[in-house]
Amino acid sequence: MSLQLIRPDINVDFVGKRYFFVALSTAINIAAIVLLFTWGLNYGVDFAGGSVAQVEFNKPTSGDEIRKALSPLGLGEITVQDFGKARQSFLVRFEAVRNIGSIGPKLEDALNKTYGAGVGKVVRVESVGAKVGSDLRRKGFEAVIFATLFMGVYIAIQFRHVSWSFGAGAVVALIHDVLVVIGALVVSQYQFDLTTLAAVLTVIGYSVHDTIIVSDRIREDASKRRREPIAATMNRAINETLSRTILTSGTAIAVLIALLAFGGPILRPSAFTLLIGFITGTYSSIYIAGPVVLFWESGSRVGAVSSRAA
Repeated sequence: MSLQLIRPDINVDFVGKRYFFVALSTAINIAAIVLLFTWGLNYGVDFAGGSVAQVEFNKPTSGDEIRKALSPLGLGEITVQDFGKARQSFLVRFEAVRNIGSIGPKLEDALNKTYGAGVGKVVRVESVGAKVGSDLRRKGFEAVIFATLFMGVYIAIQFRHVSWSFGAGAVVALIHDVLVVIGALVVSQYQFDLTTLAAVLTVIGYSVHDTIIVSDRIREDASKRRREPIAATMNRAINETLSRTILTSGTAIAVLIALLAFGGPILRPSAFTLLIGFITGTYSSIYIAGPVVLFWESGSRVGAVSSRAA
């Protein structure tokens, strides 16, 4: 006898609890939008423009001391952030400079004058112009919007024989997932750069994949039980795919938790984005995409829906 994570005859009433979870998700999405426009994302150099230098010290120091050491260079407003080792590794952000190739030695010279020779070391320096950063930020958000819409169109076409409403459910679920991830990034203040944007796009792809699994099982059950209400068919499909969902999502989430804990500061923002996205993507496939379809069909039977779509 094979080992089963969840017994095959389980019947959890996911659909019956949809009103509570839709209300909860709506509140979270509204909070995310408010936070985005009031607090805002912590844009990295890729999107905000300017320069960033990673500096490391062989003894503890503070952000105020680093700013005082670099102030004679005339770098404009300087922001210092802990990075990696507590009080020994920092990210220093400042306005973009023209001769970026020589800024590294200048930074080290300024640090040596304050701390002594060999105490501070510049590991890397990156620079992006303000206009380039603005263009990248605009194109990044456009990529997220277009990916969400086209994924919804794809699902609508794939499941048109059951109902076009599956496409609407997928789009709403993806918008929900993106807003939850953005809200989490605003609260955590992890840096939002091109790597984090790639993680957001990955979340969109994962969420669609999970939605397709559930929707495909609904389509299979619909062809077998044409006289059954779509709510009952949907609830059965979610229960039938529950074991697979837990195994797939659980494995990915376990890896991301390890990456978040041990991957280091450079990988931490993207790992955090993927972790939140995978959790909310699994959740939305059950409690967001399904209720949108049910609202659209308003109590129709699957057989009637299939006939109308065909």
